Amino acid sequence: MSAVSPSPSILLTSTKPSNETHKTIIIPFIKKPTIPTIQCEFRSFENNSSSYQNLIADSSNRIHIIFKPPSSSPLTTASSMDLSIKHSKRVCLFYCSEMKDLAERIASASDSIELRGITWRTFEDGFPNLFISNAHGIRGQRVAFLASFSSPGVIFEQLSIIYALPKLFVSSFTLVLPFFPTGTFERMEEEGDVATAFTLARILSNIPISRGGPTSLVIFDIHALQVCLKSSFVTVLSCVFIFVFVFVILIFAKYYRFNGFVLQERFYFGDNILPCFESGIPLLLNRLQKLPDSDNIAIAFPDDGAWKRFHKQLQHFPTIVCIKVREGDQRIVRLKEGDPKGRHVVIVDDLVQSGGTLLECQKVLANHGATKISAYVTHGIFPNSTWERFKHDAGGNPENGMTYFWITDSCPRTVKQVENKSPFEILSLAAPIAAALQV
Repeated sequence: MSAVSPSPSILLTSTKPSNETHKTIIIPFIKKPTIPTIQCEFRSFENNSSSYQNLIADSSNRIHIIFKPPSSSPLTTASSMDLSIKHSKRVCLFYCSEMKDLAERIASASDSIELRGITWRTFEDGFPNLFISNAHGIRGQRVAFLASFSSPGVIFEQLSIIYALPKLFVSSFTLVLPFFPTGTFERMEEEGDVATAFTLARILSNIPISRGGPTSLVIFDIHALQVCLKSSFVTVLSCVFIFVFVFVILIFAKYYRFNGFVLQERFYFGDNILPCFESGIPLLLNRLQKLPDSDNIAIAFPDDGAWKRFHKQLQHFPTIVCIKVREGDQRIVRLKEGDPKGRHVVIVDDLVQSGGTLLECQKVLANHGATKISAYVTHGIFPNSTWERFKHDAGGNPENGMTYFWITDSCPRTVKQVENKSPFEILSLAAPIAAALQV
């Protein structure tokens, strides 16, 4: 544009509020046919607040400053983020080899988490040869370890690290064990059965205390150990004790709940460890909200145990409950309550092994009129590649397959097997774990 009356500059005198200084600013100005509006930003470095002003030039070359009250802006948002980062707790996160990908996602989810390395080697006799890098550098730091007890063969070497880290003069220690593996198949049916879940709980309960106190243990959707004792005089007394104990726990749990499920599993552990039970259900809820048919979702539980564990978190959805009935050597799933007709039904459970129960549930729901069937489990174990039993519905055939099968990345071996294979989708625990490390 051409200038009407060229002027090299304009002397701008601005008087700020009483608590600000008086400034004179030279602003180059070219007069234009129209009245321009110049948007600028004023920031007070005394109170770290900011606001936008309009500078309006009229035909007499005078500039009027119109102050607007402070409002939310990208700068204030950035300031809030800086403040949040400043007050976040710095955490040094170690991890086992299997959990490398998840550890990197956790670090990406939070600027306050710094990944640290461990050298995992073995001696010639096969026993672990381990080394914690820069051990002096973690003194006085908050330290965490991301573990995966995917098989008995890897538990010992990780326990060696878990027992060593709190003794390196760290300010606090947190063990993140997304999947607590033992007890998923166990049934205490007769004298002589060994509850390995309690064994592992006792081992973890004896982790050395750090300078900050007992170890914090983060677990997602822990599976409850099932106890069923046969009758005898001794076992009857045992049953009486167990029923009284469970009754007290249930009364306690009526008033103290975490994420909607009963806290009885907390009593697996001793006083030297602080178990923090998290859930993957919020990840599922977030995913369901993004579905095109989110207003037509119904939640199905394959048994009463799943309903007791998760129904509080999913109470806003229509509920369907199935039940397992044994007929001879066969286990049959039947519909106990609810109506799946015309619904996109999502089966919810804590974990899956062979997947037999979920497949039977799928058949029952399809026979009762469900238009789509999906599934969610926090822990996709799938031993012997049993995930291959689950097929995609190929565009709306619920009797032949599932629309979606959501699992988390708590079991890294499974994630590598099913990644990018329909109907499976991975919901990452990275953000919930990053948040838990700030507790």
